[in-house]
Amino acid sequence: MIRNITTNTIISEEERYCKTIFSQARGLMFRNKQNLVMEFPEERKISLHMFFVFYPIDVFVLDKNKKVVERKRNFWPFTVWNSVKKGKYVIELGIINKKLKINVGDKILF
Repeated sequence: MIRNITTNTIISEEERYCKTIFSQARGLMFRNKQNLVMEFPEERKISLHMFFVFYPIDVFVLDKNKKVVERKRNFWPFTVWNSVKKGKYVIELGIINKKLKINVGDKILF
């Protein structure tokens, strides 16, 4: 479960956790809509692609304290994106709740 503790809301009740390089490289490619959490060994700038992901997603970059430092809304299929800020975690939301509010500075728990 992913929860925004700043607003006390549930972001996702079910997600895939990707900690290995192989699971992170595959990400959401060739998968049905789902939510994903990636954890990296240390904070770094994040580079993502949407090759072979056939639906738009929302992406949130979190620092080592699980605070949102950057977000990318409506990341479209067959595009690339590079974060400006460094992060240790990435949340990819394939199942998007349009009413859900996640802002830079929010603290996330998973």
